[in-house]
Amino acid sequence: MSDNLSSPNSETVGVPTSSQGVVLQRGGEELILEKAADRFTLRTTNNFPREQLVQGTWGVWRRNIPKANLELFTVEPSQLEAVMVQVRADENVVFASHVYRLKDNPGTYVYLSDQITVQFAAWVDDAKINIIAATFRLIKNRPVLGLDNTFIFLISKEATENPIKITNQLQGIGEVLAAEPNIFIQQEPHYQPSDSLYSQQWYLNHNSGNQLGVGSHISVEQAWDITRGVRSIVVAVVDDSFDLHHPDFQGAGKIVAPRDLKEKDFLPLPGEKETSHGTACAGIAVAEENGQGIVGVAPGCAFMPIRTTGFLDDESIEEIFNWAITNSAAVISCSWGASAVYFPLSLRQKAAITRAATQGRNGKGCVIIFAAGNANRPIDGTINENNWPKNILQGKTAWLSGFAIHPDVIAVSASTSLNKKAAYSNWGENISVCAPSNNAPPGMWFQETGFVYTQPTINTALSGLGMFTTDQIGAAGYSPGNFTNNFGGTSSATPVVAGVAALILSANPHLTAQQVNRILQETTDKIVDPEADPQLGLRGGTYDSNGHCIWFGYGKVNAAKAVRAAQQSRNIKSTVSGQFRLINKNQQAIPDHNKWGIISAITVSENVYVSDIQVKVNINHDFLGDLEIYLTAPNNQQILLQGRTLGRQTELTRNYTVRSHPVLKKFLGVSARGNWQLQVIDTSPQDVGKLNNWELVIGY
Repeated sequence: MSDNLSSPNSETVGVPTSSQGVVLQRGGEELILEKAADRFTLRTTNNFPREQLVQGTWGVWRRNIPKANLELFTVEPSQLEAVMVQVRADENVVFASHVYRLKDNPGTYVYLSDQITVQFAAWVDDAKINIIAATFRLIKNRPVLGLDNTFIFLISKEATENPIKITNQLQGIGEVLAAEPNIFIQQEPHYQPSDSLYSQQWYLNHNSGNQLGVGSHISVEQAWDITRGVRSIVVAVVDDSFDLHHPDFQGAGKIVAPRDLKEKDFLPLPGEKETSHGTACAGIAVAEENGQGIVGVAPGCAFMPIRTTGFLDDESIEEIFNWAITNSAAVISCSWGASAVYFPLSLRQKAAITRAATQGRNGKGCVIIFAAGNANRPIDGTINENNWPKNILQGKTAWLSGFAIHPDVIAVSASTSLNKKAAYSNWGENISVCAPSNNAPPGMWFQETGFVYTQPTINTALSGLGMFTTDQIGAAGYSPGNFTNNFGGTSSATPVVAGVAALILSANPHLTAQQVNRILQETTDKIVDPEADPQLGLRGGTYDSNGHCIWFGYGKVNAAKAVRAAQQSRNIKSTVSGQFRLINKNQQAIPDHNKWGIISAITVSENVYVSDIQVKVNINHDFLGDLEIYLTAPNNQQILLQGRTLGRQTELTRNYTVRSHPVLKKFLGVSARGNWQLQVIDTSPQDVGKLNNWELVIGY
């Protein structure tokens, strides 16, 4: 890495000047962008007549992107640059930008806004911040909640470069820890409908039958003997729209604080020709018990419908979780993710979710649940891709679902009515639990192109029943009538878990979000699928020594066990577990660009089993983004504690906990006795630093 720079006009660290327009800073990572050859966006003056947009002066007008107040145009690729010169010179245009694609993310378009986020070092004061803002012609807008010395800036009309180039240059300033443009990327609903026609909710309870494995339901009837949910527990379902006229959403106090972030009003209803994904999800979680239709997992709980903007820019994500916090949501169910192969969260998005998970419900935290996705790919990992249509993905490909791997999120995969892995269900170390859903081929859906990419053909039959839930009233929606029997995917598994979480809190509202997550994990059914995946040939349906498997997480949710555990916890006084702290204060220089790095050890003499673990690390380094940090237990199990995501930061004083870094769960239950080793590796040349000290905290 290059040395720290004193001037914003110098070459950016890690980003050559020639490529500053195509490197996207995001979540401590650098993503490669490619310009879309046939499209651009612009924003007109407020008084510009909208009917003039379709006259063809600037190309073919496609649509408005309302959240960003942008107009999307397409042109012949050979004309793009000439048209953009014309557009930028027009007095009616106040902002114009290329449209980008994330490299190796087919069908994913990235739109730029006029916002950037900048995180400054702790020692940088307001005067210096104002100087930097003036240099780049930025307007200070507001601080980012939950992140120290971090602010949102607007790019003024006087700025001479686009947000990507500006943030790349800011990365080269010693005062700046991180800088990111706020981008708009299409939201992808996580569902994969099946053609099965069944009109019964087998996923709640069943007594076996055709296509029904023993115990493939969630045992909800026994949970209902204790509680069917109470109105004080509010389940926020965040999705595209909701048919609030449906009979199963009626009842005194049923609907609480509805919000439409797309239309900026309080009626999150579907459009005239819109199929409402949210209606189906909400029915699974909270459909009212009213003697007709279906029953949700938590029918007695209240329902907060939140319609999204359809885009996953920073402000849209903040609006979702701020609304949920402000209006006292207890559970937040999100059956969607980014329409992208690789999508890390931005600083602001991470902070918004953490704030909801830690400060919601008067400090007890909102229980936040996300669908894992339906591509049959790791939510954080690499696959050697081949046989995709038109080779849209080929070779070694990294996959990342930033929402599903957030440490404060419960990531949900899908099992079938036969207790097998759903063929489409995403998987990985970050899966928390699974829940019943349908079975169908994997696919990726891109709203921008309208295509569903079903990657390499599965030749075996896919057995399993579909999910039956609420649909739009009448002919609109997935099926004629008020219900649909062809809903599925991790989209339907997610509201199942949301409903169980709501029952847990109905039985014991004093639990924290983290305690709810722990109860969900500790009361699961350990379903096993020994067969190889029919598409990839991988086997992931068995559990490791910590009770986790990459397909099902800690197992399939069991509502009866979970609610009983929550009820019993009301009568048990909290006990303080034993705990000890050990620290290694020996400073060690970290060798530059050395694959072995340094190893620092702490010896534990106590013969106890680990029930909780924390690791505190103190490192100074010229460029922390060069470092990888590993922790090895006495039994030689090793985890990657910190990857290369720290960017330009130079001081690391971080406390790694089971909550913030779930990978530490690998050490729960192991013997603490013996040598614990911290290994620090500098992977790139030129920048150096030292390990000052590290501390190991063991709970037992």
